[in-house]
Amino acid sequence: MPTKAVVTPPILVRHRYLVRSVRRLLVIAIVLVACAAPARAALPLHAGRPVVPDTRTPQRLLDYRHALVGLDLVRGPGAAFAMRQAGGRLIDPQIQLWSVPSRTTTRMLPGLRAAGLVRSVTPDLPLRPLRAARSLSFCTDPLCTQEWWIHAVGADVWTPPGPGAPVTMIDSGVDVSHPEFAGRLNTTTLNTQTFTGEDEEHGTATASVVGAPQNATGIEGIYPQGKLQIWDASPAGLLTVGGEIDGLSTAVRHGRGVINLSLGGFDRIAIEEHAILAAFGAGSLVVASAGNDRQQHSPPSFPASFAHVLTIGATDESNRATYFSSSSPDMDLAAPGQDMIVAVPTTLNASGYELLDGTSFSAPLVSGASAAVWTLRPTLTNTQLFEVMRRSAHQVSGRGWNRNTGYGILDVNAALAHKAPAADPQEPNEDVYLVKPNGIFKGGHPRVRGALAAHLEQGDDPEDVYRAYVPAHGRLIVTLRPSANVNLEVWGSRTRTVFERGAAAKRDLLGMSAHRGARTERVIVHGGGAGQYVYVDAFLAKTVRDAGYTLSVVSARR
Repeated sequence: MPTKAVVTPPILVRHRYLVRSVRRLLVIAIVLVACAAPARAALPLHAGRPVVPDTRTPQRLLDYRHALVGLDLVRGPGAAFAMRQAGGRLIDPQIQLWSVPSRTTTRMLPGLRAAGLVRSVTPDLPLRPLRAARSLSFCTDPLCTQEWWIHAVGADVWTPPGPGAPVTMIDSGVDVSHPEFAGRLNTTTLNTQTFTGEDEEHGTATASVVGAPQNATGIEGIYPQGKLQIWDASPAGLLTVGGEIDGLSTAVRHGRGVINLSLGGFDRIAIEEHAILAAFGAGSLVVASAGNDRQQHSPPSFPASFAHVLTIGATDESNRATYFSSSSPDMDLAAPGQDMIVAVPTTLNASGYELLDGTSFSAPLVSGASAAVWTLRPTLTNTQLFEVMRRSAHQVSGRGWNRNTGYGILDVNAALAHKAPAADPQEPNEDVYLVKPNGIFKGGHPRVRGALAAHLEQGDDPEDVYRAYVPAHGRLIVTLRPSANVNLEVWGSRTRTVFERGAAAKRDLLGMSAHRGARTERVIVHGGGAGQYVYVDAFLAKTVRDAGYTLSVVSARR
């Protein structure tokens, strides 16, 4: 029997509707149409975007050497032998993602699809390191020991801790024979390191910003004794999304830590987003460069524009956003990124150092500082550390958040002292696919019962979806009390995404409450002859930047 709901509609509809349990299908259909139409005619907009697997086969798959094939989490492991026989390599066991030669993929897909095993297919697209250019400044000291950024982020008045929370650098290969890395303690290469072309200097440069040691040679990173893990995502000289995901998976297997991504592209790739959310769900903090495209009108850059990624812009010696640093609605904070003295492979520059610009060097400052703070405050969760790092940033213009520098410029001492908010429960949970069993996580999220407190933020966490249970012949009472305008919806068990519209929403949306302002929202769902799981969705109203809320979920027999 279909599940029915009590709906508290938008403010323009000033009465409630009750769909009672009846057994005659004709009566059910008439009642549902009469009761649901007014509320669903004005579904509130959702600030985020759907998180769903992309099962389509790209038209230009053969233009790329390899394809990334995601398989069903439960039954996919049974195809492992066939995938390996076809030249495939499992690069992320957590999301069952394989890298397979593209021509082989096109031959295998019909059989895999017939068996219902295919979750997603995407070409292994190239990425780019986010370095703008060599700095135009002149450096009189060949080693440039005076690193201006140290004062800008408060690192001149703090003592970095010893090794603790690791920083995993996913980038081009690092020259571990460089004086900054040869003999450096707590340095682990997670795969073979290569660095041949011009852009291959990038990995050595970003790693030096994090962890160049105190060795009386050259420069010093923001976390000199930090535990540094290095992943070469361009082993063939080409940085690709498959290499990035392989590094994310490897980092997760080594335990929670900070993951630095000074790379990006303009394509929103679903499987890249899923891999990052899986890493965040495993407890890690993901930090990414915002991009260097301000002069090209700041197009969205990924992975920086994904939810739950700490997005970092670049500032100059005047504490202003640089001429190249992209602005973004997803900006979290900024850090120095211009006139940065960094280490580079000695095979590419005999001195071993260059002065470079780019958000690529801003992100490692935040990554290294975050790992140091986590080492000194080990009880923080990744959701708490995320908020501590951005909310403790010092503002340089105006008040509040802006698209250029987010909440301000990195301040390592303020981050050590900033009061941590309560942990945000069950993140990531922006859509059904992230919380249901056999979605992005094999077991899904546990169902919610009782009360919880959580937080929403337009750029990084605009939506919270929870699993709840409606007992047979019982009811589910969901009550939301927000600090600002937060809407509430309850979706049925067949829902693919809470962003459904049209016929799909008419079928799956069980109830909605969407008042203006910080008013209490409530939806009551009445169960039919069998119990079922449903999805509770809390999301920000269109004009709200962030809000906290408490949620009460009560299942009761009649």
